Amino acid sequence: MNESAKRWLIFAQEDLQVAEIIFVEGLYNQVCFHAQQCVEKLLKGLIVHQGIVPPRTHSITDLLGLLPHDWFVHVQADLIDLDDYYIPTRYPDALPGTLPEGLPGRTGYRNS
Repeated sequence: MNESAKRWLIFAQEDLQVAEIIFVEGLYNQVCFHAQQCVEKLLKGLIVHQGIVPPRTHSITDLLGLLPHDWFVHVQADLIDLDDYYIPTRYPDALPGTLPEGLPGRTGYRNS
């Protein structure tokens, strides 16, 4: 694996570690954000490993489209679901109605 791809994967690992730490603290909106960031950076690392310059996007759906379709077939729907968490878990005034049930909680959504 080339050095650029490795750097993406190191950053992905760091986001995963942050998500694990803050899960214990109950900051679930931040857990969802860092989980999304972890997957985004992992996919960008894999794209770089394929010799492609990753696009400047936060869309997991778009990034998956640049990789072989059979790589994530069993978890693709779950990964795409993370796209729903990028903006509404970061900003208190994010797109009204994006998460109608409220912010994420330990086992689902909690009303804010």
